[in-house]
Amino acid sequence: MDGELKSIRDIRLDGRVALVTGGARGLGKTMGQALQGAGCNVVYADIDGAVAMAAAAELQGQQGYGRGHGIACDITLMDQCRQSVEETVATFGGLHILVNNAARGPLHIERAPGTKSLRFHEADPVAWANAITTNVIGTFYVAHFAAPHLIKSGWGRIINITTSLNTMQRVMNSPYGVSKTAIEAETLIWAQDLEGTGVTVNSLVPGGAADTDFVSDIGRAEAAARGQALISPKVMIAPALWLASRDSDGVTASRFIGKLWDESLAPRAAAEKAKEKPVLRPASEAS
Repeated sequence: MDGELKSIRDIRLDGRVALVTGGARGLGKTMGQALQGAGCNVVYADIDGAVAMAAAAELQGQQGYGRGHGIACDITLMDQCRQSVEETVATFGGLHILVNNAARGPLHIERAPGTKSLRFHEADPVAWANAITTNVIGTFYVAHFAAPHLIKSGWGRIINITTSLNTMQRVMNSPYGVSKTAIEAETLIWAQDLEGTGVTVNSLVPGGAADTDFVSDIGRAEAAARGQALISPKVMIAPALWLASRDSDGVTASRFIGKLWDESLAPRAAAEKAKEKPVLRPASEAS
């Protein structure tokens, strides 16, 4: 896109192809439909394939919108991750944007049969390990198979959905906090691995607990007790669109907070305001 954008509504992604994991509901669906509304062809991949297909069908045929396509994908299974990338390329002729959103959260641990409490030593160890496998290894699997296509295009985006710094270290919040910290490291390392390819890697976080079915029962109760409202998933729309656009060319190894995005500002200024220092620094910047 030539020139600086005046508004996030100016972003058009016609001809681009995106794969959004965990796309059936919540943040994934919200971001996927925003990309589709900007003209991007979007594959909604989710462990619940039927709901992913329904999400993909909602905006089909609307003027100015890209096409949607829903598929089943369990990101803990390497072959399914490979197949999801291959189906994306076969369906739309390429792949330019990967949104790594699929994850298992505290609710997965809370409701596991072996969990006595959310303290690490009283949590169901099988569920704990499954969350790490999904969030860390699954995110790697999808990015691993997507990256060669992004590199081939000479331009691409990997957007990793993580969480707030406080959440990463909050009491009784492993393995979720552990896994999201690992993804922050993946963001920084992959950004360096892809330097010079035209592919950027960044992290995006709502900036608090988002109002989706991902939030645990305990998390909802705690938020209510503190009088804190859950964050609308819509805070992800503007930064996701900007990160997926040419306006963010050259921005990599960075972390953005959705709720800090100020739509009264031009997108680049809004992005600068919403940018947060990463948990870690790239090795090239470390002392």
